[in-house]
Amino acid sequence: MIHRIPKIKYVDENSFWLIAGPCVVESEKVVLQTAEYIVGLSEKYRIPYIFKSSFKKANRSRIDSFSGIGDERALKILQKVGAIFDLTVATDIHIPSDAHRVSTYVDVLQIPAFLVRQTDLLTAAAVTKKAITLKKGQFISPETMRFAVQKVQESGNDQVAIIERGTTFGYQDLIVDYRSIPIMKSYAPVILDVTHSLQQPNQSSGVTGGRSDLIETLARAGIAVGIDGIFIETHPDPGQAKSDGANMLQLDHLEELLQKLVMLRRTVNVINELR
Repeated sequence: MIHRIPKIKYVDENSFWLIAGPCVVESEKVVLQTAEYIVGLSEKYRIPYIFKSSFKKANRSRIDSFSGIGDERALKILQKVGAIFDLTVATDIHIPSDAHRVSTYVDVLQIPAFLVRQTDLLTAAAVTKKAITLKKGQFISPETMRFAVQKVQESGNDQVAIIERGTTFGYQDLIVDYRSIPIMKSYAPVILDVTHSLQQPNQSSGVTGGRSDLIETLARAGIAVGIDGIFIETHPDPGQAKSDGANMLQLDHLEELLQKLVMLRRTVNVINELR
């Protein structure tokens, strides 16, 4: 995955990857504003960057929850942001028939956590020859992720990475087991999704909660244990976001976080060299 994705800049094994963007494409304005800001940070700190936003949200607690602005409209916005900023773009797919259609608009196909065991979905994604990111199911062990990776690889696609996004802890919380990072790194590169890992699902209101105040804590711990990348959902105004606002990072807080993570990564690299 690391070296073959198109349009990736600043590839450096001593750095970490950044996958970031608003949870869902809710408007062209929000997408372009977010991408422009993060592109500037990517250039400033020389961080390889993939823009990520869902073209639709298929997994919603309530039928009246926002799910998107329309598939074609959202996909065209994702294609536009890739063209304007010369960016690698990722989005989720939910059913096998999504794979080919969506792959004509974006560079990376993401498999949602609740669907990571769906063989037909993984093989359909793999045959597009696009890079694939597999979100670790909240309900499965890190060791089990090797089978999801193998499904993609044995379908003829070796451009695959795993995204850690927490494990179900009771009914309304998630926890990140950092022991899973080295385990899963033996199968594929591993990216830590620090914002979805802070979700508090299954609230009685039907609206997912979150602990955005702990984003830095999880991200720093991930860098310390050698994560390959960080996934952060971010929005210019999370309080007005139409999906996952409770656990998204406010966009203008991203630079301070990246500054700290870059410094921490340098320190970790120095320690590794002394071993």
